[in-house]
Amino acid sequence: MAWEAASQKHVREYDDLLAQAAAGSSLTGTERDLLRAILHCSPEVVHLQSGHGLDDIALVQAGAKSVVGIDYSQTAVRAAQRRADDLGAACRYVVATVPGAPLASASADLVYTGKGALIWMPSLTGWARDVTRLLRPAGHLFVFEAHPASALWTWDEDLPRIREDRSYFGRSFVNDTFPAGGAVEWQWTLGQLVTTIVAAGLEILHLSEY
Repeated sequence: MAWEAASQKHVREYDDLLAQAAAGSSLTGTERDLLRAILHCSPEVVHLQSGHGLDDIALVQAGAKSVVGIDYSQTAVRAAQRRADDLGAACRYVVATVPGAPLASASADLVYTGKGALIWMPSLTGWARDVTRLLRPAGHLFVFEAHPASALWTWDEDLPRIREDRSYFGRSFVNDTFPAGGAVEWQWTLGQLVTTIVAAGLEILHLSEY
């Protein structure tokens, strides 16, 4: 599978990622500022599509009581669990697809996601339904994601420009830089994300673009 092939990076670069995890450097200053009050209350966190797990360790270091990471790559989950165990961080990892996280309802004070997560979601509605099921009353969803317009650019150093084969309002596109022959990424506009979250019964407390 393409995702397992891509996740081998977490194994090959284990020592470097372990050092990054120990430093807690994966959370940006913006994330820390926005999450400070929530993390001050020692929340139990669920991280949907947790990947290498560096954010999870940083969340625990910043005040989270625990983090449960959900990812559909066995390779990524094994490497993330090993890192957390090596550092004594209160993180646990589960191999599962999203939506469909196999966790109890109302098990999280904070659901954290982003940094290249929503592009793998074929259904935002199903994803949002999972989020609302997992959150406790007064719980929070935190999405820190790449801007949906970023995938439209070539990012060539000599001449950055909009790609002719992609559209902001397109359904999906093939990321031809992905291992194992490329992968389909879903294109969600900012309006679609906000509308889906509100329709799921959540209230927008903060929205910013960087």
